[in-house]
Amino acid sequence: MSSRLPGFYKLSVEERLEVVAKFSNLSEDEKKMLLSTGALPLEIADRMIENVIGTFELPIGIATNFLIDGKDYLIPMVLEEPSVVAAASNAARMARERGGFFTDYTGSVMIGQIQVTKLKDPNSAKFEVLRNKDEIIQKANECDPILVKLGGGCKDVEARVINTFKGDMLIVHLLIDVKDAMGANAVNTMCEAVAPLIERLTGGKVYLRIVSNLTTYRLARAKAVFDKKVIGGEEVVEGIMYAYAFAKSDPYRCATHNKGIMNGISAVAIATGNDFRALEAGAHSYAALFGYKPLTCYEVDEDGNLVGTIELPIAVGTIGGATNVNPLAKICLKILGVKTSEELARIMAAVGLAQNFAALRALATEGIQRGHMELHARNIAITAGAVGDEVDKIVDIMVKERKIRIDYAKELLKKLREKG
Repeated sequence: MSSRLPGFYKLSVEERLEVVAKFSNLSEDEKKMLLSTGALPLEIADRMIENVIGTFELPIGIATNFLIDGKDYLIPMVLEEPSVVAAASNAARMARERGGFFTDYTGSVMIGQIQVTKLKDPNSAKFEVLRNKDEIIQKANECDPILVKLGGGCKDVEARVINTFKGDMLIVHLLIDVKDAMGANAVNTMCEAVAPLIERLTGGKVYLRIVSNLTTYRLARAKAVFDKKVIGGEEVVEGIMYAYAFAKSDPYRCATHNKGIMNGISAVAIATGNDFRALEAGAHSYAALFGYKPLTCYEVDEDGNLVGTIELPIAVGTIGGATNVNPLAKICLKILGVKTSEELARIMAAVGLAQNFAALRALATEGIQRGHMELHARNIAITAGAVGDEVDKIVDIMVKERKIRIDYAKELLKKLREKG
């Protein structure tokens, strides 16, 4: 069969699945599994993205022990990686001894970019844009009177000339307060609306009109003090500082350091129906602004305790998008008890710091693999076909013998079943 399927998008979910099943030789059981949904009905899933043939499930775990700005939270996290939820919970427990996490947020302003090309005098064009910024702001805000009524909307205009291999370009930034939405749609709409005006003011040609995921006006920060006695003593503090120094000086290590931070943040983003890909892009871009660096910072205070801080862009919403459509996202927001995008961003920053601290502590002590081992062994046992009590028995043997492999799991399962 060919993958050229005209009209595929017009088919029902069931009809599309039949086409895919024929193409990929899916069994009846496999088709039933794809159509078997939990809280997300097929009719809603079919309106969320294109060419839907089913839904895909991931575990929802709850990270416990979080005390953030004096308030207790249970944190829903959706991901497939073992030990992340347990690590975040353990780090939050240790942070409680010194008051938990303290956070800060710079606001909900997003950047919309308008690319102006084919300019004879780009700096003169920049001047005209800035001279007429009030007219540009007014035009942008006509797109969303409700957002403006809520105190949001376009607040300012920036402009800068950049040099590219296609010549100098003028890049106009609309600074838009999107309040409790992630805001990409509102920003894109405003950029589209003002593009003709900017062409008239500059005499140039506008091409791109789109939101930036490097949301430098939407930063979330968190801080925690980890008592040296609670986390294992001065040697552990020193080990973490050596691990941090490594990440700060080596981009190969730093990439994994920052990935660990996003383990926590992206898991909360998925749970709440937010765009985790935009968060990942923004975080790593922010880390690379002045040479790729860690998003966290660690210091030792005068008493020898470890002080951890984090700063990164977090553009999330509590309204709009999948957050309003996916029933599970609504439930996760209810578990968190948040009403505003600011509170959600603050929580995510705290989770990111907790996740990073937990990883560094593990690396500086027993190594990261020990924490992963039992949960990884459980996945291997299930993959090998173990069910019920068989899983626990096989995991115990594999962990004790430090032989966590699918072939060994199958061998153990065969012996277990032969015995009884």
